Order: sequence, then structure tokens, then C-alpha cells
Amino acid sequence: MPTDQDAGSQFAEAAAIMARLRAPGGCPWDREQTFDSIRKYTLEETYEVFDAIERRDWTSLKEELGDMLLQVLFYSEMAAEAGDFTILDVISELNRKLIRRHPHVFGDEAAAAAGNIAEGLETNGIDAEQVLRNWDQIKQLEKSAQVKHEESKGRLGAVPRALPALAEATKIGSKAAKAGFDWPDVSGLFDKLHEEIGELKAELGEKPDAAAVASEVGDLLFTAVNLARHLHVDPEFALRETNAKFRRRFASMEEASKEPLESLPPASLEKLWEEAKDQERRTR
Repeated sequence: MPTDQDAGSQFAEAAAIMARLRAPGGCPWDREQTFDSIRKYTLEETYEVFDAIERRDWTSLKEELGDMLLQVLFYSEMAAEAGDFTILDVISELNRKLIRRHPHVFGDEAAAAAGNIAEGLETNGIDAEQVLRNWDQIKQLEKSAQVKHEESKGRLGAVPRALPALAEATKIGSKAAKAGFDWPDVSGLFDKLHEEIGELKAELGEKPDAAAVASEVGDLLFTAVNLARHLHVDPEFALRETNAKFRRRFASMEEASKEPLESLPPASLEKLWEEAKDQERRTR
């Protein structure tokens, strides 16, 4: 079995490799990346970890966890280059958090030394439910100052940015609605959808500006999320179901076609699509 020393040595090597890739003479692609350019890969890697767990594919999970760790190393190296923090700071902060939120394991004194300010916690011989209550209480005290600071920025300050975009849009819409800033009924949202589609089309002129087009697409998606909120539909789960439905129908198209799909004209592809939809309806 590998020892803690082995793991530490391997981690140090991984950090050194990342630093080498970003250094002069390293990898041109890695050196060009920024926090903004690689964040989409972080989201992709997170979902790939979820997928491996759901499939109970432990070999893939091992690889995907490595890819997720790469994201941590990448961000930390870029932050170190900017003089903000290092991978050592990241690990140190994690260690302190684990100790202060587990006083039942490391002791009240060690937890307090790591920053735990919660008092009167039950820590002796507790079960998982009490552990969770302690964790939440400690976390709440840690975050209270930050929350007050965020709320001072306005109603939307308390909505975390660290959410999937669909969930964030839903919460933002709900917060604004509580202040009375909302569509009175769902019909206004259909009108807004048409308005946003028109604005997007207007941006797709002879020389479309990529940033402006992206902004209009964002406005269209935000309106669709608010429509889902009014209809009491969770947009994340609705979209996941639509993705699964599209996968099924597209697979049916591939199975039904005697030729590769890319060799078929649009009319034939549309016919296969309609047949796949009909087949799905008949088998419900």
C-alpha cells in the first residue's frame, strides 16, 4: 500500500510538472490559458466525475479525479504567477478547515486553534446526524460575516455565484420576484422570449459581433429559465431529460439508417427524426 510520504511525493511531482508546463519554454497551449479560458474544462471534468460514479466505473473515476486535480493545480499555478496564492496555501486552508469542522475527531482545542469559534458543541460519542449539525453550525459562524457583507450589496448579493448557471438564474429570478420585479403572468414571458429572439436575430447581421451575440443568447436563456420558474419546472432536470430524449431518438436514427447519417440530405435526416419520434410514441 502507498504511504502518505509516497502520496506527498507524487503530489509534489504533479505540482512541479504543472509549473514546468507554464514556465518559459513549456507547453504553448498551457502557457496561453487563463482563469476564464479553462473554467469550462473544470465544469466538464466535474460532470465526468459524476458520470463515472453513476456508472460505477472505478477505472474511469481514477482518471477523472486526476483530471479534476489537474484543474486545482492549474488554477493554483496561475495564482502563484500573479502573486495571489500558491498550491501550499490551498492545501493549508483545506487542512485548517477539516480540523476546525471536526472537533469530535481532532479535539476542541485543535479545532479552536484552526479557527473554530462555535461553543458548546456536543462532540463525545456523537453519530453522523450530530456531526452534520455541528458542521453546519461551525460553517454558519464562519460564513456569517461574509453573508452580511454580501447582503449589504443588495438582495441578489446573497445568491451564491458558485452555482450552475441554470440554478443561479432561477434563484436570481425568485429574489427579484420577491421585490415585485417580475412578469405578472406567464404570457408576458412568451412575449419576452419573442423579443429576445428578435434581438438575437438583429445581432446576426453581415458582421456579427461575437460578444454581442453571446450576450443575446444569454438573455434568451435567462428568459427561458424564468419561464420555467413560472411554470414550476426545474430547468436543470428538464434539460437533462431533453438531452436523454435527444440521445434516444438520435440513436434510433443511426440504427434505422442504412447509410452514415452525414451522407444523407437534410430531408432524409428529418424523415428519420420523425420516424424516431413516432417509434418512441408507440412504445410509451
